[in-house]
Amino acid sequence: MDFINIAEDYTNRVKESVNNRNSKLPVRFCLSIAAFLLPLTMMAQLTAPGSNAVRYTSYPSAPGLKDPVFVFCNSTGTQKGTIMADSPGGTSPYNFSWYKWSDISKSFSIFLKTDAAVNNSVYSDLDEGGYSVRITDGGGYDTTFVGWIFLDKPSVHGQVRDFKCQIVALTGTAALDTFFYKDPTDGAAVRLRNGYTTMWSSTPSSVIPYPTIILTNKYFTQPPEDVIYKLQVVDSFQCSSESTFPFTSILVKADFSVEPATGEAPLEVTFTDESIRGSKKYIWEFGDITQGGKKTKDWIINKDSLWILNNPFTHIYYKPGEYSAKLTIESDLGCVDSLRFDKIVVDPSSLSIPIPNVFTPDGDTYNDRFIVESKSLRYISVEIFSQSGLKVYGFSGEGEILKEWTGWDGNINNTSIKASPGVYFYIIRAYGWDNVKYDDKAYRGFVYLYR
Repeated sequence: MDFINIAEDYTNRVKESVNNRNSKLPVRFCLSIAAFLLPLTMMAQLTAPGSNAVRYTSYPSAPGLKDPVFVFCNSTGTQKGTIMADSPGGTSPYNFSWYKWSDISKSFSIFLKTDAAVNNSVYSDLDEGGYSVRITDGGGYDTTFVGWIFLDKPSVHGQVRDFKCQIVALTGTAALDTFFYKDPTDGAAVRLRNGYTTMWSSTPSSVIPYPTIILTNKYFTQPPEDVIYKLQVVDSFQCSSESTFPFTSILVKADFSVEPATGEAPLEVTFTDESIRGSKKYIWEFGDITQGGKKTKDWIINKDSLWILNNPFTHIYYKPGEYSAKLTIESDLGCVDSLRFDKIVVDPSSLSIPIPNVFTPDGDTYNDRFIVESKSLRYISVEIFSQSGLKVYGFSGEGEILKEWTGWDGNINNTSIKASPGVYFYIIRAYGWDNVKYDDKAYRGFVYLYR
């Protein structure tokens, strides 16, 4: 008998001793033989088409004997197992006799079927449990392999535990499917090790601060939009289960845009509401003092606050300085939120010096007008005289008129008559929105007109 046949004979003896509770073969002998033949037993030609994972047994009585445990993910609850057997030795064709583990006899004693005179054998539509296959040929070859089938179905459940105006808490539970294979010597149940990981997510995507733990009492900020939360569990065999549930957000979020945020006085700022669910009340605080009071159907102005139900709208800042605007909103459910915008800057008044001393109203669009650069002026007066003392130009104004002033174009008193080239005397007086006066010698002088 060659080595392979001797090894196969030993293998058969180990298998028979494991399956036969009344065997006289000492356990220590079985263990030593199993350890000696471990490389051969690992060559066991059992496979499981369609399985998701494979693990190996660790029998208390024979830890060196490693039978495969084929794991099939059973998410639908209708999954069945399949085992295919090939012979590692002997001469084909073979006979394959299949048996199932019996918890009553504590052995593979339930006969299932025999496939005779074939090269390999496939057994499908198998329930969870243990299976053995005996392979023989016509020349005395005889060996047995064992495999276990685990139809794995983890479960998970998630839900909204609690929610308030700004926050929400999720909770979840996960349960692993367990599988016990049996020690062939005494039928003792051995639990197959398993573990799991979890993952929270949502559609549309939102921030979940603790995405990889089962949440029970962790509050976090609600998403601003309605979402579908999902809790997924994936176990050690890559079998998964998920739970989805919708959440209708009641988050109130104050938000607005400001345009422009800086400029000269009077600065007209447009506030555009971009809030979420501020359906009941809007309270605007602009940071300045609005004199007097005014009431219409839709809004009330009172000091520095504006309660408004429509937008966009414009608020005018007259006095130079820095301002902070605040919006407070309230929803129909009484949820409140606020947002402050820092900062709105109104430029201080200025009237540039030195005053230009020459201009050329020749129509080339360059230096065609006598004008003084200024900011945040409330009032300005410009008078221009000829050398003989004749007034040839005058302007005074405030507000919108001041904004439209483009300077002296070189014509006499706003007519089509062109002033002669030469020297002219100007007097400029101005008053800023910040109460600064511009009325001294720096704003009196001569300007040369060239054509």
